Amino acid sequence: MENLEGNYTRVNEFLLAALSPSWQSQAALFVVFLLVYTATLAGNTLIMLTVTSDPRLSTPMYFLLGNLSFLDLCYSTVTAPKMLMDFLVEKRSISFDACMAQLFFLHFVGAAEMFLLTIMAYDRYVAICKPLHYPNIMNRQLCSWLVAASWTGGFIHSTVQTILTMRLPFCGPNQVDNFFCDVPPVIKLACTDTYVIELLMVSNSGLISSSCFVILVTSYATILVRIRSPEGRRKALNVCASHLTVVTLFFGPCIFIYARPFSTFSVDKLVSVLYNIITPMLNPLIYTLRNKDVKSAMRKLRSRETISGGKVDM
Repeated sequence: MENLEGNYTRVNEFLLAALSPSWQSQAALFVVFLLVYTATLAGNTLIMLTVTSDPRLSTPMYFLLGNLSFLDLCYSTVTAPKMLMDFLVEKRSISFDACMAQLFFLHFVGAAEMFLLTIMAYDRYVAICKPLHYPNIMNRQLCSWLVAASWTGGFIHSTVQTILTMRLPFCGPNQVDNFFCDVPPVIKLACTDTYVIELLMVSNSGLISSSCFVILVTSYATILVRIRSPEGRRKALNVCASHLTVVTLFFGPCIFIYARPFSTFSVDKLVSVLYNIITPMLNPLIYTLRNKDVKSAMRKLRSRETISGGKVDM
């Protein structure tokens, strides 16, 4: 413990919760989540390589998709490696500074992904509803600025969340009711009334997640309403289906966790596993299984690697 001003002492470390009480189930979960994390790294890296290596995919849509894969990779890496190590040890501890760092990067990347998904919805709206003006509106320079803006927005949001959390006094208990450091379970451990802080954080995180979700749903609904023909609407729905699936998997859990007062439910840890570990793995599958261009580019990339790997030096 470190002495703070007044009668408080600050905890030096937090103890993280276990996903399972028995050693046997912990070992089994280690294997499962190691496979999931490996698939996340491989899938998102493959998407990025495919998008950057194929000239046919040098469009705003695939530029944004490549950035989404990078964010998914980062998002999973914030929590997965530490969680995997904790499966193999009895004491699942994390230092105070490391906990704050994990909390910061979690909200940094998570908020950036929310903004990026909103940008991707706008990209699809312009492409489908204003196809003649699409090349002029969604040019590469604008896309780069929009991606930079999403990162900047995530940084600002995360900085606010982290500063509000770090300023609270933590004098015990130090058991976080989750497998990683996040705002809701951490501030519950503060040795002071956190009602006002919770309102500020719910207003911050809840407003971002809810407003982005409303914009996304409105954008896709507008696309379907503006297209009159059944055939055109079917094609538009097919194009937007992958986006809607990703939006539902990502925003649903986030709104459940952050857009309500920070009361604890037993299902919170399972929801956290879904949007931190499972969703980043599913996103590459969702986009590639429904996208003929990406699948074709992946086959081309694999053929190119096979040919180069099969060459024999003379």
